[in-house]
Amino acid sequence: MYIIKVKGVAKIPDYVQLRDEKFTLLAYFRVDRPEKSLDKVGLADKAEYIMNLVNELPFGQILKLEL
Repeated sequence: MYIIKVKGVAKIPDYVQLRDEKFTLLAYFRVDRPEKSLDKVGLADKAEYIMNLVNELPFGQILKLEL
């Protein structure tokens, strides 16, 4: 699984993309509201770990997530 942090512009907030090994989009959520999307893809129990990585990740960089 991969994480990409996307920088928002003007009124558009920052977003996070979660993608699988084939780079198919699994989840797309605002940085400040990850709960519902992570729950939908079954990662609610790892939300704190994922958000710690997201907060440290620079915008536009892809990070391979090992769960």
